[in-house]
Amino acid sequence: MSMGFIVGPLVVFMIFVAPLWLILHYRSKKHASEGLSGEDQQKLQELVARAEQMQERIVTLERILDAEVPQWRSKL
Repeated sequence: MSMGFIVGPLVVFMIFVAPLWLILHYRSKKHASEGLSGEDQQKLQELVARAEQMQERIVTLERILDAEVPQWRSKL
């Protein structure tokens, strides 16, 4: 085997792939360190509100089931 077989792809990697890889890596690190955008924070707050509403509904449904079918929990 000759060294040219390894050197060619290695040069291509070092000239094109490695710099692009580093640029994209550090750009994603910078973006991640900036935190959530205003729009993302608003969506998160909406999801939290929906989750709280769902929790209230579940509690209400469990109360209804407890009143109407007292042994429902043991049937699960």
